[in-house]
Amino acid sequence: MDLGIRGRRALVTAASKGLGRGCAEALAASGVDLVINARGADALAATAAEIRAAHGVDVTEVAADITSEAGRAAVLDAAGAVDILVTNAGGPPPGHWSEWAREDFIRALDANMLTPIALMQAVLPGMMARRWGRIVNITSQAVKAPIASLGLSNAARTGLTGFVAGTARQVAPDGVTINNLLPGIHDTERAASLDGAAARAEGISPDEARARRAATIPARRYGTAAEFGAACAFLCSAHAGFIVGQNLLLDGGATNTTL
Repeated sequence: MDLGIRGRRALVTAASKGLGRGCAEALAASGVDLVINARGADALAATAAEIRAAHGVDVTEVAADITSEAGRAAVLDAAGAVDILVTNAGGPPPGHWSEWAREDFIRALDANMLTPIALMQAVLPGMMARRWGRIVNITSQAVKAPIASLGLSNAARTGLTGFVAGTARQVAPDGVTINNLLPGIHDTERAASLDGAAARAEGISPDEARARRAATIPARRYGTAAEFGAACAFLCSAHAGFIVGQNLLLDGGATNTTL
């Protein structure tokens, strides 16, 4: 399917690996020029070179901490007028409610709520003036069904979801859509980290922890960054203009809900 976005310009954060890279790859395959961001300069440069070679699009990389004011300023300055924004940031570490202090919550809110909101506030006026724009926030299945050990993520990402719910309806008349993608477990470094934590807690191997988790997913496997990216690219496409303020689960059926 031609997504109708060839020649558009996208900003994708945390794009050097994992789900962010999957989204960047899928957009590039549809002819979208990219500005990609991550903290690690070497990994980011390698990703940019590989995407350029594979898809022939323009790729600008900006190594910076997107959760800092200075980092956001550098990324937004390089990005300029973007048509598409994909926000992404690594989730907070797992733990127990009794262990978390105020500073832990502030860090989680900065990374997974306030940073995406700041990015949206920066790009929305231009999108609205041009009467076209697509924003996709990568959140978590925990927004639909909280995961006890991920309480920091539950709190921050649910706050972002509430902001999007109202804002998406306000900007839709100007041809701009905002939606959220809610990943379950995908085959990324984040999943490996969570499996490692579960393995240590249960006294089993990481492979056994992964197998146990996969067995709880109706699809009986972890998702891939490529299929996640394809879903993101569709939400960014010319065909998705009537999808507004939605929360799309990509979790292999793991979240057991009717709606």
